[in-house]
Amino acid sequence: MKKQVLFIQGGGDNGYEADAPLADSLQAALGKDYELSYPQLQSDKSAPDFGWPRQIGEKINEFKEDLILVAHSVGASLLLKYLSETKITKNINGIFLIATPWWSGDKDWVQGLKLQEDVGNKLPEHIPIFLYHSMDDEVVPFDHLAIYARKLPQAAIHAIKNGGHQFNNDLQFLAEEIQKLKDLN
Repeated sequence: MKKQVLFIQGGGDNGYEADAPLADSLQAALGKDYELSYPQLQSDKSAPDFGWPRQIGEKINEFKEDLILVAHSVGASLLLKYLSETKITKNINGIFLIATPWWSGDKDWVQGLKLQEDVGNKLPEHIPIFLYHSMDDEVVPFDHLAIYARKLPQAAIHAIKNGGHQFNNDLQFLAEEIQKLKDLN
């Protein structure tokens, strides 16, 4: 049976289209033993979190088998929001977050995106978490990775020398990390 990977897109008006090459790159690098799902999330502008955590939960619950979660940018932070605010019953083998923004400030639009200050204590303890951020990310400041290193001490933190926000649309390095996961069915 193929190992299941759910890839959550980044945000923006064309986030799904912009991240499609990332999803394609990851599927190609993972090979035939993995099946990657890349659903398009819809933004509900009336919801403070754009309705993404609810949709992410629905997508996770569609899977019958063990699952590997991968998320980019806004999708990564909102995946963390969902996982830290919801009781998880699904067997998740790993969480891979790339170019994850840490939301802060007093602007109204950002309030629904913020994670709880103790987010690291609210995540399932048994699931390995990996964060990746390019030093030359032009969208999400690189120093957000240091914030996550403090907030998620259980996570493996990886600074990537270059690749920008889209990692040059090449997730070979991520596929290699996913393939190292043990105890997958």
